[in-house]
Amino acid sequence: MRLTTAAIAAAAALAISPALAQEDRADWPSSLTIGTASQGGTYFIYGTGLAGLISQSLNVNASAEVTGGPVQNATLVETGDHQIGLVTMGPAYEAWTGQSELAPGVEHASLRALFPMYQTPFEAVALQSSGIADVMDMNGKRVSVGPAGGTAATYWPRFFEVLGVEANISYAGANDATSQVKDGLIDAFAFAAGVPISAFAQIAAENPVNIFGFTEEQRTQILEALPEVSAFDVPGGMYQGFPEGHGTVAMWNFAIAHADMPESLAYEITKLVMENNEAMMQIHATAAETLPENADKNTFLPYHPGALRFFDEAGIEIPDELRG
Repeated sequence: MRLTTAAIAAAAALAISPALAQEDRADWPSSLTIGTASQGGTYFIYGTGLAGLISQSLNVNASAEVTGGPVQNATLVETGDHQIGLVTMGPAYEAWTGQSELAPGVEHASLRALFPMYQTPFEAVALQSSGIADVMDMNGKRVSVGPAGGTAATYWPRFFEVLGVEANISYAGANDATSQVKDGLIDAFAFAAGVPISAFAQIAAENPVNIFGFTEEQRTQILEALPEVSAFDVPGGMYQGFPEGHGTVAMWNFAIAHADMPESLAYEITKLVMENNEAMMQIHATAAETLPENADKNTFLPYHPGALRFFDEAGIEIPDELRG
């Protein structure tokens, strides 16, 4: 409830734009749904806050829905079940090119980018008593990789394959997985979310744990094998008891919409988020990267015409191939 209250407070703090002309809203939906991920992860917090901002500022009843994460969100937007989805660009690219694990062979040709969010680093947590302090220590161990269909569930098995780790993989939401770690039902939880990951912060505050990413050698192997991820350094101080940072890999996140979203609505949503970074940061610290200049982190997905209108007005150059 604290997070929801903070999100509403952030929304109330916004300088509300002048009311839109009624004709501009004629084709707007009365409500919209934002696909997020599991509770305890950053998507759920970010998406819930975003829904609050939209509801307060644009007078549209927006709500966040718990989902399996980016893989599922891409398909829910493509089918029109959700109006906005939060996605990491690896799963989004696979959906765009018809390689989605959820809908193989189906090109998600109706997806359009709205705005950049932040980078998602990959991190793992285990109790210190487990002796697991490195990815290689997960060999033969019981490891949750988050909810099926999420970024973590898609990419951690690929990382294990690259590094030669054979883990016994299971799937669960972030809060459930950390509870399973505490109860000894699994040995480690390997996840991906904007830092600090709330479920990791909670378990670190209550238990002696190891939180880690990849060594430099491991990271080099992963970057060579999977070019859709990039190097990332988690700053120190993100979690209680961890004054030093660590290296890992990360993937950019974007908010997406269906091509059929009314242009004026896509414009107002993009403008709302891109021009109110302070309010976004009240929702989650990762929004420090929710900035117009990070629009260039999308290299393949066409922008929605409404989003393009905002970026053009803001002087942000969007390549011709992303203006379709």
